[in-house]
Amino acid sequence: MLKDILLSEIMPIVEEFDLNTNEDTVYEIRLQAAANNFITEASKLPRASGCFPPCGFQEQGAVYNCMTCQYDSCEFPLDCPVKEIKIVETNRTQMRCKVPFILPTDIEIVWRYAMEKTVLMDNFKEVTVGVDPLYFIPSARLEHSGTYQCEIFSQEHSLARIYYYLTVVPLAQLGHAELQEVFDQALLPGGQFPHLSQTVPVTLWLPSPVLLTMCLMSVLLLIFISLG
Repeated sequence: MLKDILLSEIMPIVEEFDLNTNEDTVYEIRLQAAANNFITEASKLPRASGCFPPCGFQEQGAVYNCMTCQYDSCEFPLDCPVKEIKIVETNRTQMRCKVPFILPTDIEIVWRYAMEKTVLMDNFKEVTVGVDPLYFIPSARLEHSGTYQCEIFSQEHSLARIYYYLTVVPLAQLGHAELQEVFDQALLPGGQFPHLSQTVPVTLWLPSPVLLTMCLMSVLLLIFISLG
């Protein structure tokens, strides 16, 4: 939008200058007027309020001010929103330390764990340190429930902290829920379970008329023989 405003103010002056239609001294006044018009129209444009970053710090992310030829760091928050994960006991799950921007090649990843749902650093205990962005739990147990934090470092500078809150549902609770569902179905009107899918037709096989005729004749013949 700024480019369109600029072209609309400058291009008429450029065309006149190429055609030598005016003295050179005229363009100083014309250019100053065009600059004033540009500032007026540009100030009417909607402005972004602050930065629109994903979570995590990015050195190249900033607000650039064309009026003062300066830029201000967005100061992206390191802490990303907590993501909820719910699985049944004994099932496997995985959490990935992933951010929506390009990371340096020399990153280090630290995984931490806290028993409660939290983002406070003092509540976490360090679990692993390395370069693997994946945290895998092959068979979840109840004690695996809690908050998992993955922090990404580059040259000892923290780039992002990602959180997962894991809820492990006990097998007994799942069985109770299924039993409750069966009980609720039994309480439907008429005390009957709902019918299965009505889209599957029930097909009954019937014998052909010829076969029915032969069977009937055989029965009659047996009756006549039994009567002498």
